Amino acid sequence: MIVIGLTGSVGMGKSATARMFAEAGVPVHDADTAVHRLYEGEAVAPIEAAFPGVTDGHRVDREKLARRVVNDKAALRQLEAIVHPMVRREEELFLAKAQADGARFVLLDIPLLFETKADDRVDVVVVVSAPFALQRDRVLARPGMTEEKFTSLLAQQLPDAEKRKRADFVVDTSQGFDSARAQVRAILQQLEKTLNRSKSTPTLG
Repeated sequence: MIVIGLTGSVGMGKSATARMFAEAGVPVHDADTAVHRLYEGEAVAPIEAAFPGVTDGHRVDREKLARRVVNDKAALRQLEAIVHPMVRREEELFLAKAQADGARFVLLDIPLLFETKADDRVDVVVVVSAPFALQRDRVLARPGMTEEKFTSLLAQQLPDAEKRKRADFVVDTSQGFDSARAQVRAILQQLEKTLNRSKSTPTLG
């Protein structure tokens, strides 16, 4: 089973690309979705203890929490120390199930894949990218987004150029969905060849 790590900076089209892998039959674990679940369950109590007033006792208010940790590296590290191990446990369960189901590929959709060193636990890395001007236009079109918030988000992420350098594959989303979907298919075809070659290699011993 090949574990694919998918990442990309804000506004690059990562979520849409993850859906394309899912449409191609690849099981996908979305770290952001896992966090959303945790913010309405297991993570509520420890986050409230660390940041009083950011929950109602049943769910985390993401806006309040964001205001508490934005531009505060120590607070952000504290939050990550609570949430990341929980997400990792969910990911391990997902991988175990996929392996048991006989999946040939799985995809881990991790926004901060390089920043959290999650690339150490995947076999290949796919980076979703687009020109900066397009990225900026996409992000600023989101409700409630400002130039200041956009700049803050970028500051938390490895630069796109560095991600591209460290990628095994790059999906360029600047040419629309059909182009991106074709790139996803090409990546899977290449990985299929890798799997087939490894199966045909004789084992010594």
